Amino acid sequence: MSGELLILLAVTVAAAAFVQGASGLGYALIVAPVAGLVDPGLLPVFLLASMIPLNLYVAWRERSSLDLRGAGWITGARLAATPAGLLLLAVIPERDLGLFVGGATVLAALVSLAAPEFAPGRGAFVGAGLVTGITETATGVGGPPLALVYQHRPPSELRSTVAVCFLVGEIASLALLFATGRGQADHLGTVLWILPALAAGAALSRLVHQRLDARRLRLAVLVFALVSGLVLMLGI
Repeated sequence: MSGELLILLAVTVAAAAFVQGASGLGYALIVAPVAGLVDPGLLPVFLLASMIPLNLYVAWRERSSLDLRGAGWITGARLAATPAGLLLLAVIPERDLGLFVGGATVLAALVSLAAPEFAPGRGAFVGAGLVTGITETATGVGGPPLALVYQHRPPSELRSTVAVCFLVGEIASLALLFATGRGQADHLGTVLWILPALAAGAALSRLVHQRLDARRLRLAVLVFALVSGLVLMLGI
């Protein structure tokens, strides 16, 4: 990867870490399309691995607001669905991964924009966990189902619970990917290069996460996801 592309990726990661640290979602929706354009081979390992320190930080920062019941149901379903995500990844040629990630990103953004307000229950938690387990293992993008479940809950509850669910799921997905030969160590090397940018974005989010207009930021993230997903699909 050239220095220019690495800088582009680092700037994108910093912005995405700020957005997710402040609002609880958006990292994968922002980074996945850009990473797919820079190097489709980075997905999903780079995306999953780079989210671990970010979600660990957010989960600790917001630990007092964690919804243990919801996190438990989501995590159980998510772990059960992880092998299905690996199977999906195995049948998608690498040359088509960008198209698939772009399509998944656009679909997730549209669903997030259109979803009505509702009070989540066990069925919603399990459904979100199953979908997340498949899509996050295959592409690294798994936030929209969780965001849909918690989008009408207090922001701190969304941030903490989504972060914990992501954290457990990312570790499980990476372990399975490497155990089956689908993970590559050089993608972890790329993660090391962008850690300073990730830390900077996460640290900045601490300054605003209690005051930010989460609804406007969420809308901006989803619009960006729509545009970048379309770009990735069309190969522009």
